[in-house]
Amino acid sequence: MRHRSDWLVIAQFVLLALLLLPGDPVWGSAWLMGVAAAVGIVGLAVAGAGIAALGRDIVPWVAPKDGASLRTGGVFRLTRNPVYLGILLGSLGWVAWRGRVELIVVWVLLAAVLITKAHVEQRFLLETFGDDYRQYANRTPLILWGRGIR
Repeated sequence: MRHRSDWLVIAQFVLLALLLLPGDPVWGSAWLMGVAAAVGIVGLAVAGAGIAALGRDIVPWVAPKDGASLRTGGVFRLTRNPVYLGILLGSLGWVAWRGRVELIVVWVLLAAVLITKAHVEQRFLLETFGDDYRQYANRTPLILWGRGIR
C-alpha cells in the first residue's frame, strides 16, 4: 500500500462488488423502476464525464498522479468529485432497481467510504496544488455540499 488511506480504495471496490449480490427483490413498481433507471443513467453520465475530464490522470488512490493538473472546468465546476458523485447516483439507482433491503446497507457504507475518501483526498490535492486548490474548494462543493476544506 502506498498510503495508509489506500484501505478506502479496497473498501470501495469490495462494496461495489457486494452490490451485485444475487437475490429476489422485495419491492418494485413501474414508476420506481423508471426513477431508478433515470438516477442510474444520470450517475453513469456524471461519472463518465469526470473520468473523461481526468483522462490519463485518473487514479483510484487518494493521492493525485505525479504530474497531474488541477481540473476546475466542465463537470468539475459543479463538484470537486464528479466520479464519486456519479458512483453514488449510479449505485443508488441500481439499489432502487434491485429492490433489496440489504443493498441499502451496502450503499450507505459505500457513501460513507466515498465521502471519507473525498475528505482524505482533498488534503493531498491541497498539498499538491496549494492555493489554487483552496480557492477552487471555496467555490465548489466537495460532492453535492461542503465548500471549503474541512
